[in-house]
Amino acid sequence: MAKDFDTMEDSNRSANPSIHDVSADGRRTVLRGGLGLVLGGWLAPLSLTGCATAPPPRIGFAPVPLSSQDTVVVPEGYTAQVIAPWGDPVGIAGHLPAFRADAGNTADEQAVQLGMHHDGLHYFALDGAHRGLLAMNHEYIDDGLLHTDGTAAWSAEKVRKGQAAHGVSVIEVARDGDRWQVVRPSRYARRISTLTPVGVGGPAAGHPLLRTAADPSGMRILGTLNNCASGITPWGTYLTGEENFIIYFEGPEKPDAHGTRWGLKRRGAGMRWAEHDERFDAARHPNEPNRFGWIVEIDPMDPTSTPIKRTALGRAAHEGATVAVTRDGRAVIYSGEDAQFEYVYKFVSRDRIAPGGAAANRTLLDHGTLHVARFDADGRGRWLPLVHGEGPLTTAAGFADQGEVVVKTRQAADLLGATKMDRPEWIAVDAARGEVYCSLTNNSRRGTADAPGTDAANPRARNTMGQVIRWKEDGDSDGITFTWNHFVLAGPAEAGGTVSGDAFVCPDGLWIDPRGVLWIQTDASSTASGLGHNMMLAADTVTGEVRRFLTGPAGCEVTGVTCAPDLRTMFVNIQHPGESPTASRNDPAEPARHSRWPDGGRPRSATVVVRRRDGGVVGT
Repeated sequence: MAKDFDTMEDSNRSANPSIHDVSADGRRTVLRGGLGLVLGGWLAPLSLTGCATAPPPRIGFAPVPLSSQDTVVVPEGYTAQVIAPWGDPVGIAGHLPAFRADAGNTADEQAVQLGMHHDGLHYFALDGAHRGLLAMNHEYIDDGLLHTDGTAAWSAEKVRKGQAAHGVSVIEVARDGDRWQVVRPSRYARRISTLTPVGVGGPAAGHPLLRTAADPSGMRILGTLNNCASGITPWGTYLTGEENFIIYFEGPEKPDAHGTRWGLKRRGAGMRWAEHDERFDAARHPNEPNRFGWIVEIDPMDPTSTPIKRTALGRAAHEGATVAVTRDGRAVIYSGEDAQFEYVYKFVSRDRIAPGGAAANRTLLDHGTLHVARFDADGRGRWLPLVHGEGPLTTAAGFADQGEVVVKTRQAADLLGATKMDRPEWIAVDAARGEVYCSLTNNSRRGTADAPGTDAANPRARNTMGQVIRWKEDGDSDGITFTWNHFVLAGPAEAGGTVSGDAFVCPDGLWIDPRGVLWIQTDASSTASGLGHNMMLAADTVTGEVRRFLTGPAGCEVTGVTCAPDLRTMFVNIQHPGESPTASRNDPAEPARHSRWPDGGRPRSATVVVRRRDGGVVGT
């Protein structure tokens, strides 16, 4: 989701020490070198000079140029096919309403159509690389495009349609030769939205802070929203993060300390849902915001299953959830919180992953230990456990139990002295090399008046470029200490960038493919980055080389990437093509003013299928 720097959430007013307060001056400057940092032999400068032999290159395509075209551009020898745009039916038998180009579909029709603003996605194989399921997020909406007349004559129907356009879609896709299509109808097809009943697991299940008049048990939440990045588990389920949930709520005139810490405001962000759905009026229902901000687990293979909010993983403006596995078979979930000066988290399951798929691991993510990261200036780091009764997380400090710790994850992390980061977003794990990568998209308030200053992990003031940080755990993935450095500082060299190859800004989506290539997707403001439209790049994590692989249409964000098992088909999501550069919503009178992608009319988020013309592995 493209962010207006001036309106982004910035709610961290904690007094926890910065790196400057806990590290000596002499150590602090070591990290300024970014790529040149040497940490005990690991993450040495990203150059193979002096090596007797070099590994074969993992990137084999000619980079595409910067683009201002209203289309998707891929390298020579590749094709880009559009499938599954917003508004197409997902494929539920008996419910296949076509998209209306004038945005005249009803709320009930939208409830069985693909949602708006595609984001994270994953491919779940049914028949190897020929047929499978795509589970994908729909992050937010543009009322100027969603409704024929935008926000005029605001009504309960428009609120319901907007709620139905959020959430997650599960669609079946199949390949016929070099072309892919959505299978309709499909017994797997499903829409999960802000109107879908969702269960609760973990320490906050049934907690007093989750109970409302409509749900006195605190065990059944209506819906999931602002679904951003995603993850896939080894037992075959889909994890989706609820990111900027607070913008949908209208708060009281003066929110309390808890609401303020989570960015609750009197008028929210102007979504106006509370006018026709009172649960989004936090003044009347103060616990309703506590029911959002979780990682939700979905079984895409069972359309009758109930999604579950896994509260043991903590509440945050979750970008997503990426899974690693310890040597003894336990799950480790990394997640970032996409807001200025917020944190990076890690959850380690108590139990081992059981054989038998989703059914055998229904409660695996309900038990374990949540941690928050501290990045020290000497290139070391520590995972701080968010456990009730340990350290400052006591009843006297306002945490009655573990349920309250996870509901108030931010406040708990504040007390532990976690490092305030520059919008930590997607996280990618390279299991073969034992490395973890996290995109820090930007933070224009860093180092400004009344805001935290620069530190080793976040070294640039007024950071509009972003960076990718990486770390390696000491020992196994469940370790409590790690070594870190910057993989790259984004931006051109004259702006302090350290990119070796094609420059980019505002890294957002990250994915490491099975070959070890790091795919980087960007979310720069549509008001211009100086580098054309948003893009996706491939990075060799050994040499540091970065090549531009794909550019998107006007006003879009490139976000979400996955591959079929043979790596010969890549799926990439294009979000909000035609985003207005000057307003939060498009003008309904001119819906195609900024873009006509993908089909020449009203702009629609969609999935792009990328293949090599010769049928080879994508990226080689």
